[in-house]
Parts: sequence; C-alpha cells; structure tokens
Amino acid sequence: MYKRVRLRDTVEVPPRFLADVSPGLVKKLLQEKLEGRMDEDVGSVVSVIEVHDIGDGAVLPNEPGVYYEAEFDALTFDPQMQEVVDGEVVEVVNFGAFIGIGPVDGLLHVSQISDEYLAYDEENQQLASRESNRTLTVGDAVRARIVTKSIDERNPRDSKIGLTAKQVGLGKHGWLQEERERREGTAEAGDS
Repeated sequence: MYKRVRLRDTVEVPPRFLADVSPGLVKKLLQEKLEGRMDEDVGSVVSVIEVHDIGDGAVLPNEPGVYYEAEFDALTFDPQMQEVVDGEVVEVVNFGAFIGIGPVDGLLHVSQISDEYLAYDEENQQLASRESNRTLTVGDAVRARIVTKSIDERNPRDSKIGLTAKQVGLGKHGWLQEERERREGTAEAGDS
C-alpha cells in the first residue's frame, strides 16, 4: 500500500553547499540517501516529497560536512499481508511469474495461478493451459493477493513477496473480464 508519511532523518551537507542550506538542497540530499531504500517500519521509500523543517547543523569530529536533522514527507510503499494488488507480469519462469507491484516484485507461483495445469513455454516466455487455452505472459496485468512477505532492508531487491490469484476476483485481468462477460451473459439468458 502506498502511504504519505512524515519522517525525520539526518542528512550530511558537504562543505561546498554550506552557503545554501535550503529545503530544496536538503530534499535533494534526502532523495539520494533514502529513495529506493527499504525500512521495516515504513516500507520502501519511493519519493521524498516535501521538507518541512531543518534543524540546526551539527559538526562531528573528523567529518567534513555538517549534519542536519530534517522533518519531511515521503511517499512509501509497504505491502501488507492479505492486501489485494494490481501489477504487471515482468518475468515468466518455469515455476511461476514475477509480478511488478510498486518498487518490488512478487512471485505468483504456478500453483497459485489457476486450478488448471499450466505448462511453461520457454520459447514464448509464457505459462499456458491446454484445457482453456489461457496464457500468462510478460506484460499481462494481474490482480493478486499478498500471502507472504519477507523484507530485506539491506538489499530491497532481495525482498520476497508471495502472491496468490486462485480466489474469485483474482487473476489475469483478461480472464476476469471474460468471467464477468460470461456471468452477465448467463444472467441475461436467465431473464428471458
């Protein structure tokens, strides 16, 4: 889930910028320091939005810069257990599909995509069903639910998010649309 949060952090201002310690400079330095980093409490920092307060600078022995504590707003992405998310297939492998959900990817294991058997088609980079001729390939939009998460603060790209799409209302957007149209057609046939 995306959230706008108020945070506090310390940023080092290099000596060459000390004449112009402004909210714009502090925002730029905070962006360089924090964007893309993962924090277990707030999730992944997507963007530093606005700096509200810059404290008095502090000089540390043997450090060339001046350290300022700043209060700022940031946009974060923190995936929640059981949250339903929309994403795009970014990679298909023999054991499932990786779904881009915000700044991280989640794994939709082949066993969590459908009740049908899905075969891996390496040549076309897709998972395909022989029964219904449905396919899942790179670029497909998918709705899934988060069922597991393991956040790695040191290496955010190594964080692991497990997804499922086996429940009603979840799956490839095209499959969901087909299901809606089928239900509407059945309802109309029953009305006549």
